[in-house]
Amino acid sequence: MTLPRQTAQPQDAWEAAILAVAPNGARKTKADHPALPITPDEIAHCAASCAEAGAAMIHLHVRDAKGAHTLDADAYRAAIAAIRGGLGDNVVIHVSSQAAGIYKPAQQMAMVRDLRPEAVSLGVREIVPDAAHEAEAAQFFDWMRKERILPQFILYSAEDLARFDDLVARGVVPAGRHFVLFVLGRYSAGQKSVPGDVVPFLTANPESRPWAICAFGAREAACATAAAALGGHVRVGFENNMLMPDGRVAPDNAALIDIAARGAESFGRPVADAAQARELLVSYGWS
Repeated sequence: MTLPRQTAQPQDAWEAAILAVAPNGARKTKADHPALPITPDEIAHCAASCAEAGAAMIHLHVRDAKGAHTLDADAYRAAIAAIRGGLGDNVVIHVSSQAAGIYKPAQQMAMVRDLRPEAVSLGVREIVPDAAHEAEAAQFFDWMRKERILPQFILYSAEDLARFDDLVARGVVPAGRHFVLFVLGRYSAGQKSVPGDVVPFLTANPESRPWAICAFGAREAACATAAAALGGHVRVGFENNMLMPDGRVAPDNAALIDIAARGAESFGRPVADAAQARELLVSYGWS
């Protein structure tokens, strides 16, 4: 059972920490954890329990009839309808455009154009893999800006961040503050993240650019607390980690959100509710 959350008041919403849950990802199954949500109803139930624990956002992946990763817009619509049916607007739904080795950039962009989600994550390496894809990506980003779809750009290394800065400087990515996600420990041995993995990103990141982290392994919570202490936002969940800080298997995604919320609060960062998260995300969006 989780305790009541301390939420930010309107006058200090700017300092609130956005907690996002990534409950399933593209590859894990019930064999990895019986509480991994797969169906729309399971995802909706997970979203509700995580919102109660402090999450303002759900990072949404969906599966096809066989349980495989899909970017099918209708599958997304079914999951979104289930979440909204239970929570209304009390969670930001942030869909994944992950290729997962299956989809090409054009297919990823086509899903976003069809779905027109509130918010979407975009792996820079996937959407703009090389110079040959820049013109198409620039048109897509400009369309997203006009549609006011809120992006989060996923970066795996300081080198990714430098390339992203170059894309912005050359106008491939339209101007804006640009909310970015630093994936910690993606290339570490066994994908086990530690809080220090954020240092190369922050060294290269402009002070005005908002950021969040996700991490792998039992030190996910330590990475989340460090990010909150340093002014960042946090994404936790079964997509990348199923362990509690003591190494035990977490009972569900809400337990990981609860730990992240308490870590943020310990450094004076009240957790944002969905309305405050939207206010922040709009300020982080396109110019």
